[in-house]
Amino acid sequence: MPHTFYAPDLNGPTYTLPEDESKHAVRVLRLGVGDAVVLVNGRGGIFQAEVADANPKRCQLRVISQEEVKRRAYFVHVAVAPTKNLDRMEWLVEKAVEIGVDRITFLRGSRSERRELKLERLEKIAVSALKQSGQAWLPQLDELTDFASFVPTVEPTTTFIAHLEEGERTALSHVAAQGAGCCVLIGPEGDFTPQEIELARQRGIRPVTLGASRLRTETAALAAVHTVHVVREL
Repeated sequence: MPHTFYAPDLNGPTYTLPEDESKHAVRVLRLGVGDAVVLVNGRGGIFQAEVADANPKRCQLRVISQEEVKRRAYFVHVAVAPTKNLDRMEWLVEKAVEIGVDRITFLRGSRSERRELKLERLEKIAVSALKQSGQAWLPQLDELTDFASFVPTVEPTTTFIAHLEEGERTALSHVAAQGAGCCVLIGPEGDFTPQEIELARQRGIRPVTLGASRLRTETAALAAVHTVHVVREL
């Protein structure tokens, strides 16, 4: 199977890989002139190409054909409070991209363990997962955002908050098929505070449950993404 490379700025019949990718392609993968490769731009474009110049500093590829993959009919958005251990967020981004997620927003709440977050490493993981899984669309990753600032920006009828507080909660699988998209809010290990839950309720955001088990933050976020896909594809 041809190797896949990320080419976000591809706009012509040829594409030159960055120096680090060129070195990897020529020195590590041993690609030579005429070898087939695949390029993805993260915006729905998948391009069949071949090596035109196997230069380890500027490997040039020639585009042979292209395919435009439309976005799915529904939008999957998860807003999650990042864990103190960044490895767990890296795992979430990787697996969510593989399954198929359109947007990940990182939330800073009252009980958040992590108050700052740099996206550079997570963006690289998202690109790697895109190439590995054959997805055509790279998800949007949002900077760390205060919960109170984020809540007013979403459509309440298709946004849900998963929490563990007592009270009536609907299974996400029962409501995830409504509307053109779905956004699920996932709290930190200590859960959302009662005040945050009330703020969401006042905005019309409905509480949901992901099942009987108490899930880790990253597991809950991935379960939410998977649940939306299962419900929508039935």
